Amino acid sequence: MLINFFCDARTIRVIGWLFLALATTAIPLARGSAADAGMLHLRCTNPVNGANWVLAVDFDRGTVDSLPATISDGWIKWHDKGGGIYELERATGKLRLRIASSTGGYFVHYTCSPE
Repeated sequence: MLINFFCDARTIRVIGWLFLALATTAIPLARGSAADAGMLHLRCTNPVNGANWVLAVDFDRGTVDSLPATISDGWIKWHDKGGGIYELERATGKLRLRIASSTGGYFVHYTCSPE
């Protein structure tokens, strides 16, 4: 093999052990804790003014920040107590907030990414 031409057996064993050590330490980090099973934490940022906050999506309970949500493969939708309607496109991380008012209402756009 080509690797045997460039490395001796001792170097190959050391590389193998390092790879094994790296793989075993990365597995617990990727899983997260049991308390976070079914949870997704997103940091959403307004690209205009930089305002941001963290959303907690609980897939097991079907909630976003403890508010009832409709969760599908493409979208996560919910509304707050003030009447704001939130729509998060899962593929792109784009969040749109619709707020109704007597003058017709307005939209606020955010970009969300996993924390």
